[in-house]
Amino acid sequence: ICNLTKLIANSFFVCLQNIRIVISHFDKHPDIFFNPEIFFNLFLPPIIFHGAYSLNQRLFFNKIGSVLTFAFLGTLISCGIIGACMYGFVKLMVQLGHAAAGDFHLTDCLFFGSLMSATDPVSVLAIFAELQVDSDLYILLFGESILNDAVAIVLTYAISTYSTSTFEASSFFLSIGHFIAVFAGSFGIGLAYTIVTHLTKFMQLNSHPLLETGLFFLLSWSTFLSAEACSLSGIVAVMFCGIMQAHYTFHNLSAEAKVRTKQLFECLNFLAENFIFCYIGLALFTFQKHIFQVVFICGAFISILVARVCNVYPLSFLLNLGQRNKIPFSIQHMMMFSGLRGAVAFALAAQDTTTEARRVIFSTTLLVVLLTVWVLGSTTIPMLTCLDIRWVLLHSVLSQSVLIEMFCHSSRYLRPALTHSGPPLTSTLPLWCTPVAKLLTSPHAYENQEQLKDTEDNCSSLKTDVTEDKQGSTGDKAEVATQQQDDLLEGDLGLGQCAPPAWTE
Repeated sequence: ICNLTKLIANSFFVCLQNIRIVISHFDKHPDIFFNPEIFFNLFLPPIIFHGAYSLNQRLFFNKIGSVLTFAFLGTLISCGIIGACMYGFVKLMVQLGHAAAGDFHLTDCLFFGSLMSATDPVSVLAIFAELQVDSDLYILLFGESILNDAVAIVLTYAISTYSTSTFEASSFFLSIGHFIAVFAGSFGIGLAYTIVTHLTKFMQLNSHPLLETGLFFLLSWSTFLSAEACSLSGIVAVMFCGIMQAHYTFHNLSAEAKVRTKQLFECLNFLAENFIFCYIGLALFTFQKHIFQVVFICGAFISILVARVCNVYPLSFLLNLGQRNKIPFSIQHMMMFSGLRGAVAFALAAQDTTTEARRVIFSTTLLVVLLTVWVLGSTTIPMLTCLDIRWVLLHSVLSQSVLIEMFCHSSRYLRPALTHSGPPLTSTLPLWCTPVAKLLTSPHAYENQEQLKDTEDNCSSLKTDVTEDKQGSTGDKAEVATQQQDDLLEGDLGLGQCAPPAWTE
């Protein structure tokens, strides 16, 4: 224990010494500043890919409608409300003499609204994973944060195409078209690289796990580089690639390669996030051109709160109109509370600090990130207690028969075509498709031919249970259906951050 205490003390003093050296270096070279391109090209891709790759897909696709609504429509609502509110506060600054009439434009306010729409509840999600909170709450926040970052980045770039002083209707609609085109093109590139990567199932690489891991990493990284080379969004491409790689390519890897890829992306994500947050703290004291406007800062916090309220509650109300499993008010309150800002908002603000308006935006963003992470992140557990949210993972029932059909067809057709797992396609496709089935079926799939009957039985029983549940089945039947779904969908990812159920009624 004495040696361990000395080691910790020595490590602590070494860290302090390194921090002192770094700060003194920045003092001697005040022009040195973090290049946002390094963040977007080097640090952000591993963070986005790891989030998509480690996503619990069974829960994600169960809530896909709600997640997409909050990620896309919610981001647009937040951007518009924050931009409009900040434009009003800018007018107030001009009236009070804190800013000149031409310092801020509407495009600057919309730029601030778009970057502030990027939520990053990393600390909250880490606590959720440890406490095993309600699965609906976890997947809504986690799925929203993954897609929301990509939407906010593309939206910020689209708004940046405006001139600094004009706001024309033609440019607005062109930016909307650009936004849709970038998303569609990036999705196509992510899908293309997933199809290319799945071809590894025809290669005998199972005895070379290091080669498998390296090839998997390089092809995933190439998704980002190819999208950027085509003037698309590499972040969106690598996000879709991560989701599809986890669903298909992951099953082509050997057992050792699966563990190695998981550990590799976890390590890269850990290093990237820690570097970003260390730099955020360092930038608060080393950036030489900070401009702190009290009215602008207060307006930022007020507008973010108003936008989050107008985002979560109205969209939850609309979603509850068409859902049998409603989003309760306790989860809505926690979602509103968990709207932290993080690395993406900071990097977007750091891209341009040439004008006074952009320096005010950067300084304000820095404060918003630090205070939301510090205050909201540290009060997560008391908030869970106050809202009486259960600290255990509850598996909800898949209530949409269309979703069940999708998973059943994926198990019988898509996964056998793209991976080693599943029943052979020669058993599931019609006889006239036999040549194609033999070409696409891996030799390993014939070892799992008995899975066809099990899959069909599970699908039939699952549909029956869902029908009974819609007719007013008891809670015991719902628990049986949940267990059958777990058996059917087990192995979709294998890397989901949600722990298995630790409690049952």
